[in-house]
Amino acid sequence: MLTLLLYVLIVGLVAAMLFLVASAVFGRSEELGPLPAGTTATVLPAQGVTGADVRALRFQQVVRGYKAGEVDWALGRLAERIDELELELAQVRQWQAQVASGQDRP
Repeated sequence: MLTLLLYVLIVGLVAAMLFLVASAVFGRSEELGPLPAGTTATVLPAQGVTGADVRALRFQQVVRGYKAGEVDWALGRLAERIDELELELAQVRQWQAQVASGQDRP
């Protein structure tokens, strides 16, 4: 029984040492430092917002804020709708170009 306890302690000690060495060598894998307080990484282009832009939105987390799942669901719905509208607009513009060039006549 004492041998088993000794093995467990040695394995734990080795694992802790490997973790510390890996943390010292590789760090936290952050390319940039944290954002300053009061700023956010939320960015949208001024014009031409696409569904991908909405999907890429990220909000600053606060103690008393929105539920992340609900925000993600709403952004997903908005992104789908923007994609649908962009496709519909492209089809209408293509049809208008065909009518303007006289290709729509039988």
